[in-house]
Amino acid sequence: MLITIEAMLGDTDRKIISKYIQDQGTQFEDGGKTAGRQAKQVKHNEQLPFVLSDPVTQKVAAVLGANPVFAAAARPKAIVRLLVSRYRPGMDYGLHVDDALMDGVRTDLSFTLFLSDPKSYSGGELIIESTEGATEIKPDAGSLVLYPATSLHRVAPVTRGERVAVVGWVRSLIRGSDEREALFDLENAIAMARQANAERALIDTLLKVKMNLLRLWVED
Repeated sequence: MLITIEAMLGDTDRKIISKYIQDQGTQFEDGGKTAGRQAKQVKHNEQLPFVLSDPVTQKVAAVLGANPVFAAAARPKAIVRLLVSRYRPGMDYGLHVDDALMDGVRTDLSFTLFLSDPKSYSGGELIIESTEGATEIKPDAGSLVLYPATSLHRVAPVTRGERVAVVGWVRSLIRGSDEREALFDLENAIAMARQANAERALIDTLLKVKMNLLRLWVED
């Protein structure tokens, strides 16, 4: 399941975070330091050292934890890792798949929280491969793209400006992508039933199905 959550980060918070990152401009280092063996060969970007990125990643983690759409889609058990990445002209990230384990924890989902206005840079699209073909994504600043960590994906070369984003990975309570999607659809159906003032019996039945599927599928 591939979803975009628009305005995940509000304008005020985004501007504060972007200003902080801009002030650390000379502190960025080679992004290849945190790449796996294969990905290191195609990763050409920069990232902020963990010690300097803490104010950003702590804020982003709090925003993720408070967002109901992210919670319903990802069913997070843990945010495995958060990185502040930057692409300047000539930088890209070639086709790769993310590591299955990071810091000893399984990664089920990947996400990119875009901080730069798409009009401020050229190129830099997140391109995700699937059996249906390639999907190019370049959303508004503050939007988050959530996608399976199992997918092949890449970042197109940036030819103008800077593409700044926070990237991260999720260990989900629900291992299977089909099961996560079914629960996400069910969560949306429950929300629509409530908005339509559906009968209590219908909502109770939908909640029963949801809870029993969670009992079947959750890895706690």
